[in-house]
Amino acid sequence: MPKQKFTGIAGLPLPRRAVRVLRERGIFAHAIVSVEHQHLAERYVLRGLESGGSTGDIGRYVTFAGTDGQSLECLHPVESIAVNGLHAIVIVPEVVRVDMVRKGRTYELLITGHWLCSAENGTRPRLETEILFRGVHGRLELELSRGDKAQAGKVIPSFYTFSGEPLTIPEKFTAVIRAATHGVNCIGCTHSHYLRKSSAHQFTDASSTRPGSAIEVQSA
Repeated sequence: MPKQKFTGIAGLPLPRRAVRVLRERGIFAHAIVSVEHQHLAERYVLRGLESGGSTGDIGRYVTFAGTDGQSLECLHPVESIAVNGLHAIVIVPEVVRVDMVRKGRTYELLITGHWLCSAENGTRPRLETEILFRGVHGRLELELSRGDKAQAGKVIPSFYTFSGEPLTIPEKFTAVIRAATHGVNCIGCTHSHYLRKSSAHQFTDASSTRPGSAIEVQSA
């Protein structure tokens, strides 16, 4: 049976044991990008959940950016009872997702682009996903959750090819990767590291919405 091609649609391909350990440690990062229907605007949008955090030696963080790596306005922040969970919701036509996992000083990173492919006859559009960057066994010789806290949000791990050559990270994603690196080192995380609070609580006129803005949504 041929091996299934990795598409990145569900986020980092973590082993079951890693998923179990994250759950047992109370780290809940939601990597799934869902397709939702706006009934008032009569259109489909993408919904992402900035989430995650750290318990010290491990961490996972999922955040979102615009196609050029810019910070987006969230629909609204979320105050969860538990830490290291959901922090903010973003609703956009297209989005870049950054999914990072850390164990000690070793990092895994997946950056993917997501958009909707219009379907014919007004049916539900298909979610398209493109892998923009994949970093395996990255390294950062700093303890950002302890002695090197002053560097949190300013540095990113180094990644290499399987032959040991440095991997070049697209410069436009540097800021969001810094934020994700901070997130996977944020012990008991309770806040968003990259999505911004919206300048308006909601939009009632569909013509006033724009990519990266907070827009009213109802699940289909």
